[in-house]
Amino acid sequence: MSLVDDALSLIGFATILDFFKDIFARIRDFFVPDKAFSWQTLIYLSLFSWLMSSLSNDGPIQDIIAFLGWVFLIAGTSWYTTDKPLYIPGTIMPVGAVITGGIVSVFAFQQNEELITRTIVFWPTISALISAIPEFFEGSGTDVKTQLPELKDRESVIILIGCCMLLSCWLNLYGVTDTWLNEYPSARYPVYQDETARRNDLLTVIEPQDKIPQNGVVILNKLQSAVETALDGKSWSEVELWLKNANRKASQLGEKIIEINLAKFEEKDFWKAEANVQNIDPKDYNSGYRLDLYSVWQGPSATENGYYLKRSCQIEPIAVRDESISSKGEKITVAELECLPKISYIAGQPPRN
Repeated sequence: MSLVDDALSLIGFATILDFFKDIFARIRDFFVPDKAFSWQTLIYLSLFSWLMSSLSNDGPIQDIIAFLGWVFLIAGTSWYTTDKPLYIPGTIMPVGAVITGGIVSVFAFQQNEELITRTIVFWPTISALISAIPEFFEGSGTDVKTQLPELKDRESVIILIGCCMLLSCWLNLYGVTDTWLNEYPSARYPVYQDETARRNDLLTVIEPQDKIPQNGVVILNKLQSAVETALDGKSWSEVELWLKNANRKASQLGEKIIEINLAKFEEKDFWKAEANVQNIDPKDYNSGYRLDLYSVWQGPSATENGYYLKRSCQIEPIAVRDESISSKGEKITVAELECLPKISYIAGQPPRN
């Protein structure tokens, strides 16, 4: 039994050894070309060119060597993927053309700041053009002649290129729209109207709060803080003087707030701050004032006249003792300002006195 076991063990070992030999042979055949003029040689030349380019200190020479590296890579990849082409189901486009098109697209836009966007946008069209090139040639190796494809092949090529160009257009539209919405995020918010406002053709308060443009909220919150600092606890006469020029004062404060807090957004030029003042009780001038603060959007929107955000504040006179005037602490009138937490999101432009 021991001899049988030893024989089986040797057979098993030989089988495993043959298996690894086969794997090694496949790897060797893949990386070691049968002849010098092959796709492997071109790939190795591209790697060698990039290595030499990285070691070069001369700008123009370095660029030329790197350029040759890209050329060798594109040629080698195209050669390998077209030897036994695998087609995308339902199309005449080889998978190799898609791979080669991606490499060509990266090469074409490698110096562009929007590398990823441009590469993806042009990738389908470049791949379609690469797929169409062989249709205009016949033969192989050095014996190649130009030809005009047959009518049915021409139709297939035109349809393929047209579909890929359409796909590129859609990708570009997505990229442009995404860039716009990143630079002008406040343009994406819709303005809804309730039934009462629609029947009466009124401007409408928008809810819920999480659908309010956040840049407008930032402006309004900062504006509220600035107004509170300027008015709360100040003498009543000083406050009334400020309120006479409330819109101009709010506009000046808003310009500083927008410049600081919206510096990274291209849309900052479409925002401004305004204010409106009304007596709480028109018959009683000592009743105090209602101060409406606005952050106004004047850029593109779903409504004809844009929209604005509003926060209402109430300013009332109160009497307090001022110990600095006399030892008894005579009473003086100062302003008490209280702003509501709610922010209204309204279509159109704010009212003006």
